[in-house]
Amino acid sequence: MSLAITVDNFKSEVLESQIPVLIDFWAPWCGPCKMLGPVIDEIAGEYDGRVKVGKVNIDEHGVLAERHGIISIPTLIIYNNGEMAAQKTGAAPKHDIISLFKNLL
Repeated sequence: MSLAITVDNFKSEVLESQIPVLIDFWAPWCGPCKMLGPVIDEIAGEYDGRVKVGKVNIDEHGVLAERHGIISIPTLIIYNNGEMAAQKTGAAPKHDIISLFKNLL
């Protein structure tokens, strides 16, 4: 299961994470986001303990979207050791998403 990333927990859950973090910037009204959601949840289950998976609802946490320059959703961002390591915009197949962080494991 993925974690809700908020303005309040971004530092502790993402920047201070000891493992890579996959963040899905999404919104409930976004069709491609709805399609991608189950894939993100599947990845969260398969990589539990090795990759932290979180979601940012841009309607509720627009500040985080603004800080990351998100202009289109879904956008996936990988953080590793507190730094942005990769980014992909648009729905993508599971293997493409995994390839964003596989080299960090």
